[in-house]
Amino acid sequence: MAWRSQLSRNLKELRILFCQTSPTSASARSFVEQNYKDLKTLNPKFPILIRECSGIEPQIWARYDMGVEKGVRLEGLTEPQILKALEDLVKAGASLKA
Repeated sequence: MAWRSQLSRNLKELRILFCQTSPTSASARSFVEQNYKDLKTLNPKFPILIRECSGIEPQIWARYDMGVEKGVRLEGLTEPQILKALEDLVKAGASLKA
């Protein structure tokens, strides 16, 4: 999973939004608990913003150069599917630079 260390090269910011109590946000909460430390260790100066808000649907947003943003709704996704969605966002950032 070498792409994990590419966050700071391909993105400007990563935002993960979810509800603290909603069952639809359970996999997003689990994803953050299992992966945040590793992602932050590999990208220590990269802003990874965790936003908890009551009643919000789980989402992940990537901000690229020139203010371009892409988001993915995480409702109904499993933790491995969320990881794949993040990988796709990181790879999309590489293609935007080309």
